[in-house]
Amino acid sequence: MKALKLVALGIVLFFAGSTQAQIAVHLNLGVQPQWAPVGYDDTRYYYLPDVEAYYDVQNSNFIYYEGRSWVHRSYLPSRYRNYDLYSGYKVGMRDYHGNTPYYMHKEYRSKYARGYHGPAQRTIGERPGRGNNNRDFRQSNPVNRGRGNVIDRNDRRGDRSFDRRGNENVKRNNAKNNKNDRGRGDDKRK
Repeated sequence: MKALKLVALGIVLFFAGSTQAQIAVHLNLGVQPQWAPVGYDDTRYYYLPDVEAYYDVQNSNFIYYEGRSWVHRSYLPSRYRNYDLYSGYKVGMRDYHGNTPYYMHKEYRSKYARGYHGPAQRTIGERPGRGNNNRDFRQSNPVNRGRGNVIDRNDRRGDRSFDRRGNENVKRNNAKNNKNDRGRGDDKRK
């Protein structure tokens, strides 16, 4: 009986020693930006062909070539201050897992030239302020810290209760309301 227990224990230990536990841990510390395309939850880098830059989701910054080196910044260069991240095409770099996405920049640049538009992309969130459906609206890049105009014109043409920036003209409306009954003969007081 003792020998049988030892044999059973030996078999269990043999199989326990020969099996290997496989643990896969996927750790994505960054939060996908609202302008990122749907379906790329596990992507760390995006290539932006229109501006020839990369976006690092984990560190929440852009990587682009400036001068003689690649720089990491929380904003795009000033020449792209009006670039619309919501409507621009983004290439999700699913296969790349290093820290220097620009290592293969020549290949990405030739494969996804400036102005490249692949299949239509739907973004995770809506453009701040007006939604995704308004094509005339050019939202300045939110990470550019407010550089450039956010609203170029008032889209309510002929509506005098709003100014060029879409703000309500409260003073003008109050002044009109105070004059409503003056000089029209509608006053019933005698």
